[in-house]
Amino acid sequence: MSTIYTLNWGIMSTGGIAETFTRDILTNPESRSVHDICHQLVAVSASSSLKKAEDFIAKVNAPGKVNAYGSYADLVADSSVQVVYVATPHSHHFQNAMLALEAGKHVLCEKALTVTAIQAKKLVATARVKNLFLMEAVWTRFFPSSIRIRDLCNSGVIGDIYRVMSDISYANGQSGRSGRLDFPDSHRMVNLNLAGGALLDLGIYSLTWIFQILYHLQPEDEKESPIVTSALNKYKATGADDNTTILMHFPTHGTIGVASTGFWTTTGVNEKNEGMPSAIIQGSEGEIHVIGPAFKPQKYLIITKGGVEAISCEYPADLERKWGHGMYWEADECARCVRDGRTESRTLPWGESIAIMETVDKVLRDGGIIYSEGITSDIFDDKSPLNTGGSW
Repeated sequence: MSTIYTLNWGIMSTGGIAETFTRDILTNPESRSVHDICHQLVAVSASSSLKKAEDFIAKVNAPGKVNAYGSYADLVADSSVQVVYVATPHSHHFQNAMLALEAGKHVLCEKALTVTAIQAKKLVATARVKNLFLMEAVWTRFFPSSIRIRDLCNSGVIGDIYRVMSDISYANGQSGRSGRLDFPDSHRMVNLNLAGGALLDLGIYSLTWIFQILYHLQPEDEKESPIVTSALNKYKATGADDNTTILMHFPTHGTIGVASTGFWTTTGVNEKNEGMPSAIIQGSEGEIHVIGPAFKPQKYLIITKGGVEAISCEYPADLERKWGHGMYWEADECARCVRDGRTESRTLPWGESIAIMETVDKVLRDGGIIYSEGITSDIFDDKSPLNTGGSW
């Protein structure tokens, strides 16, 4: 009988996404037919409050002894932690992920990996030198449905792929062009000091569908980043992007991607996910329509001259743990990579995360979105407010 590999996790931050991820890694792996690896929660840290970490551990009903910390520095110093899940706002990702890497910890960092491409390159360079695993936590990439869709595109079932369109938008405000969004100006979604805006928060999922088909499936010796043009509108109250569309041209491969995101419209107009598909992959012999939110599709349609086949997307759940969201699959990828001594994932390699951040860089630059030096700096500072409970 083969040995089951256990990966020991430290959770950096105690917000909603951290809770969702933690509940998922505590779900029994056998519920998703995984028998070679498992996950153990060994430490949790809030940025400046020990009680928040203790309350988090109690809330997720973590089994066994879990260390609670009131600082990120204490978390990364814990010898029982193998990998740190960075669940802080993306404005903090560079400093927080670098803190963990410099302490010799493997890192799974929430999307967007950083605020700038230069920051992403610095993280990758550090992970390479230190021989540490680093991955951007784009959970959608690791769904069995995403893997199956990539395989279908490779198989030629819809012929040669020529175009991919993807959108993720949620109406969050009052109607009318002079309306306000439902969240305050200080909210991370629109606060420029937290790298707010539709693109970095939501649009990464639209870009995920473009890149995982039109870039990831390119032969390794023919990798081509896109020529990028874009248009965006700024939210009048804060200046963050609130309606953004990106056109990506891969001329050598003859393909085009269109990614859009925004706060004023909704993709899929009701709970039944009826409305515009979140992604449409078009080939010479047919199409694949991805139904439901771009980050967590509910089904997909294979449309060819022979008819339409609908396939549901499954997300095994553990009701006792109150969750089964689908984040466990990206955690499983981390465990297998660490177990096998791999520093980067083949499903989401470092170069691909950098290519996506380069695309984001150009869109924001062309649209006149400027973030503060405090969150765009590529100089690591372990005493930075972003590492010690503050903000810029």
